[in-house]
Amino acid sequence: MEVHASDPLSMDGAVSQLRRHSEVELIEEGTGRPGTVAVLLAEGLDEPTLSRLRRLTRADGTKAVLVTSLIREAELLQVIEYGVGAIVWRREATGHRLLRAVLAASRGDGDLPSDLLGRLIAQVGTLQRGTTSVTGATASGLAPREVDVLRLVAEGMDTGEIASKLSYSERTVKNVMHGLTTRLQLRNRAHAVAYALREGYI
Repeated sequence: MEVHASDPLSMDGAVSQLRRHSEVELIEEGTGRPGTVAVLLAEGLDEPTLSRLRRLTRADGTKAVLVTSLIREAELLQVIEYGVGAIVWRREATGHRLLRAVLAASRGDGDLPSDLLGRLIAQVGTLQRGTTSVTGATASGLAPREVDVLRLVAEGMDTGEIASKLSYSERTVKNVMHGLTTRLQLRNRAHAVAYALREGYI
């Protein structure tokens, strides 16, 4: 487990609390191995902190625990999308609470304060209501026919092959791809396939 903090006092405090527990092994920053849990302590989520969090969660298999005093509505879904599964309020960050969050993150479980969980559920509900206005769309924004097309794109098929396989016209396949890439702001077919993989569709 790595600990990252913007100030030495927070760093020393977290390391001191976690060092007491034999369940975790503290390692130097930057020497992470696959499956490492990174604990990031931050007062709030400014752009440098979000960038650091993004870099940490994109490292090979790194899981993140965020300890913070404030998360705005717009930031909550963002940090969840980065792969943060455990969030601890700084005011509640005792050694025991940190340990619980680190162990949950290492198992791939979620661990959020109850007030944040309520906010997250409300946000997902709002998003779901917004995306279901697209005919046949699921909660995360992909309609069944879009999923079918993306599965075949992922298998390396071109537009003609997809049209033949699904009994669609080539124009329909192109329209499906254009519609989903535009709606979800995806750059190209590869980006669309990556999105579908990340969201668990294919």
